[in-house]
Amino acid sequence: MAESLDRVGAGRDVLIPAEPAGLEGHFHLPASSVPVVVFAHGSGSSRHSTRNRYVASVLQEAGLGTLLLDLLTEEEADDRGNVFDIPLLAQRLTLAEAWVHQQPETMSSSVGFFGASTGAGAALWAAAEPGARVAAVVSRGGRPDLAAPRLHLVRAPTLLIVGGRDHQVLELNARARTQLHCEHRLEVVEGATHLFPERGTLEEAARLARDWFVRYLVPRPPGADGGESE
Repeated sequence: MAESLDRVGAGRDVLIPAEPAGLEGHFHLPASSVPVVVFAHGSGSSRHSTRNRYVASVLQEAGLGTLLLDLLTEEEADDRGNVFDIPLLAQRLTLAEAWVHQQPETMSSSVGFFGASTGAGAALWAAAEPGARVAAVVSRGGRPDLAAPRLHLVRAPTLLIVGGRDHQVLELNARARTQLHCEHRLEVVEGATHLFPERGTLEEAARLARDWFVRYLVPRPPGADGGESE
């Protein structure tokens, strides 16, 4: 791959085995065995998304590992049918989670999913799979309705972050809440539209995601308060 960096303490490009040509990603691991958040971007975006890279940097500063990846090859992404094939995207996300747990440095790491737009639908679909080893899910401007048939099966604590001015998506997320049986919360970032371009809104979304993942992915000392259900 393009980068040749240490496996721990720096980022490196990776190729995750998957048919037909593998999934390209960028893996950043600040230390062995730390929790890892796997990113699923939305349609029209990629692992190079400046928004997701910013969120990843905030998570990295909190000591979390991140895996930014493309769930489709460039050729596959040219077919709009694939872009909205949520079961396919979820299957690829499950492969990525398995890959994390196969790496010597992260075999015992807890894993979370961060999904944006259609990627959030894939993250929730994958989290609902029997035997899923996902400890937390965060959706930013997500489409949980795309995983509607499986929302009631999600067990991982789920945070839904939506812009206050993203009216249609906000309504879809409010409806999805009624189908989630896991611990969950809806956070509305006031003044934000769908892509959170407004000043300070993406920063707020990143902080919310960071706090959720730290709460549910980072092991707590014995006797620490587990927090009440929200």
